[in-house]
Amino acid sequence: MSKWAIGITWDDVPHLDDATKKELWESIPPHQRDARAKGIPALGSGVIYPVSEELWTVDPFQIPAHWPRAFALDVGWNRTAAVWGAWNRDSDTVYVYDEYYVSEAPPQVHADAIRARGDWIPGVIDPAARGRQQRDGTALMTEYVSLGLDLLPANNEVEAGLFTVYRRLVSGRLKVFKTCTNLIGERRLYRRDDKGKVVKERDHLMDAERYLIMSGMARGCTQPERHWEEDRRGYSPTTGY
Repeated sequence: MSKWAIGITWDDVPHLDDATKKELWESIPPHQRDARAKGIPALGSGVIYPVSEELWTVDPFQIPAHWPRAFALDVGWNRTAAVWGAWNRDSDTVYVYDEYYVSEAPPQVHADAIRARGDWIPGVIDPAARGRQQRDGTALMTEYVSLGLDLLPANNEVEAGLFTVYRRLVSGRLKVFKTCTNLIGERRLYRRDDKGKVVKERDHLMDAERYLIMSGMARGCTQPERHWEEDRRGYSPTTGY
């Protein structure tokens, strides 16, 4: 039995009006547009998030206490990276308000720095950390949990995560404080090679941000009242610690 295929484009779908096509087109990363709209296979290369920084960077501001917060962690010896987010539920906008980016330090050092930013804040971690081990054979995720971090494995669906982050960026529903200079620097260089593969160089904060958006903010919570009393002295309403 022979097989054959017919190419279908958006123009062949009667329920897609011009306004809907325009909205869909703008929501899709440039390298995927021909594939999705015209059925033309394409891997694409170049910048992964081609969105003007003016659209997604903001000056730091005091984060309202009722906005849930969460963090996401990407672990490694060369670089361990974390990002913190706060969610404005009224506008469905996530604000990345802090970052952590340190190399060649043991888990205790990283855990202390993360807990100092709010030990009540839940997080997610690269799921590979469940199998990645320290020299003594202890899984990294187990190690960080034993050091007081509230962690669950993150959703690590790469392409779905990249698309979700892109849609938030282009729609103005993902913002980054201008003080997160390492994350901003990574975004500028984050790209695909000529085979359409994500270039795995200086991408730790990009991975952490993807974890935050895909599963971290779903764990977000507000600061318990007891912490407000304990942290009254020295508490920064902008950073949250």
